[in-house]
Amino acid sequence: MTTVEVTGAHVPAWRGGFGRLWSAAVISRFGDALRGAALPLLAVSLTDRPLLIASVTACGYLPWIVFGPLGGAVADRVDQRRAMWTVDAVRGLLVAAFAVAVALGQASIPLLIALAFALTTLQTLFDNASTALLPTLVDRAALGSANARLMTGQKIAGGLMGAPVVPLLIAAGATVPFVADAGTFLLAAALVASLRTAAPDRGPGPVGSTLRGEIADGLRTLWSDRPLRALCCATALCNVGMGALIATLVILVTGWLDAGTAGYAAATTAFTVGGLAGGVVHRRITARLGPLRSVLLAGLVQTGALVVMGSVHSLTAVVAALAVFGFMSMLWNVNTTTLMQQRTPADMLGRVSSAFGTLAAAGAPLGALLGGAAATAWGLNTPALLTAAFFVLSVIALIPAVKPDVPVVAPQDDATTAHVTG
Repeated sequence: MTTVEVTGAHVPAWRGGFGRLWSAAVISRFGDALRGAALPLLAVSLTDRPLLIASVTACGYLPWIVFGPLGGAVADRVDQRRAMWTVDAVRGLLVAAFAVAVALGQASIPLLIALAFALTTLQTLFDNASTALLPTLVDRAALGSANARLMTGQKIAGGLMGAPVVPLLIAAGATVPFVADAGTFLLAAALVASLRTAAPDRGPGPVGSTLRGEIADGLRTLWSDRPLRALCCATALCNVGMGALIATLVILVTGWLDAGTAGYAAATTAFTVGGLAGGVVHRRITARLGPLRSVLLAGLVQTGALVVMGSVHSLTAVVAALAVFGFMSMLWNVNTTTLMQQRTPADMLGRVSSAFGTLAAAGAPLGALLGGAAATAWGLNTPALLTAAFFVLSVIALIPAVKPDVPVVAPQDDATTAHVTG
């Protein structure tokens, strides 16, 4: 593992494993952005029923509930590098097959739902393996910077480079975004496969150890850590609202605001630009407030941005609110991921990550359906206000963990890790 120190802050070295992992993540995120922006637009072209459009997003979350814990347990048992490149290769082939179906005029809402479900099922293994692999490539002191660089690179690729060009790609052909996405999956798989990391030496598992028991160990480890438990509860509440917002953002912009495809691209780009700014300054905010208070601040500001999105009938206001929302999302995500990596034993990280992800994402499918139902019953702007209500609840859930200062210290090496108060 290699890091360098710049003005007292540890940052990961680009050479070697981290650089390749970063490149793979950024390339894959570019393709994800093409597909993520193209799928809602394709869904809108197939139906004008908000609940059906929201169902595509809802089914994209369901695998985290069904397979998330299993993906984490498997990630702790296998060579994470091999798991990641294999999953990316399979996802590339699936998206390529979907592109063929679109080209043949066979696209349908059920097919979109099936694709979303299959890709997220594979993602449960990929994401847990990726979270567990990163601490083997950089020093612990550099984890915050490494996570910020990964997320910032993904924001650049996904928002500034990916989403804005989707309308142009769709104009060239409905299959083009999906063909490009398949190519990025395969290229990312090749980069991860080229990583030179030693296979994990975990030794024989305990006698009688089962996947069910290992999954339960991950849940117990997560729930016994007060800061991680609070973060998990808060993120779960946020994600109920985010399910509603993400599933209906396309109809908020193209329907309520009547801003069309260009307006939707502007809205998603604003979110990305805000995230990039958050990636640049997150270290300063976290150094001043601590990680948990930084997350609390993010939740408060995001609540205000959501109220603006749902109440001000102006594309300019919604774009500005999404920029602020994206800024605070980066602050939330970087601190949450870093705290989990720092506070979890290395041989438990896949399971704790999957337990966190499963519990956090469990409400998102319900949120997506609630958003579709709210848009149908009360207006296309109401899902944003519904999301704001869930963010208020998430802030309340965080407060008990933020009151006392919490040292960021992993259970297995309390004596060697520097304390950073939360």
